[in-house]
Amino acid sequence: MFFFMNIHYAEILVKRWLLIEGATLYNAGMEIIEFFTCPDADRQHWLEEIGKSDWGAGIYLYELLRDGKLRQLCGQATQVLMLTEGRNLVSFCTYAPQDDIPAPEITPWLGFVYTFPTYRGNRMFGKLVEHAVKLAKAYSFDRIYVSTLETGLYEKYGFTFLQMMTDIHGEPSRVYSRKV
Repeated sequence: MFFFMNIHYAEILVKRWLLIEGATLYNAGMEIIEFFTCPDADRQHWLEEIGKSDWGAGIYLYELLRDGKLRQLCGQATQVLMLTEGRNLVSFCTYAPQDDIPAPEITPWLGFVYTFPTYRGNRMFGKLVEHAVKLAKAYSFDRIYVSTLETGLYEKYGFTFLQMMTDIHGEPSRVYSRKV
């Protein structure tokens, strides 16, 4: 018991040191995988992980994926990017031709952006943003967009406020863009 308590204490000290030194806490063993291209045997696991989200839009994404309707809604090229740590889902978002703003001339979009509470405050979503930027560059896009009610979040990742637009539900939304 004493040995395990010392290991736990050592882990706490290392995490505090990483915070002081400015390192990101949860880097080792993380990877970005895409829901639709991950092995079939893993897809159900990742679907269940997305379903554990405590956010209404995350649950909606879960339902769209479960029912096979996400690509009908957001476009056939839609990807679900997932930052994982082993079998744990850290953060996820969609990279899609369409989002909740009815403006087909604006594309691609990040949507359904979510980071699980355990990992918040460590800029985990930034890894997904950078991956999405690489995807947008590969497809020769100049910008990437996000629709949100949040202020002060996406600016941390290089997004700038573009304009207020009306979403598919008739509600106002802040649209941000980022140069790729």
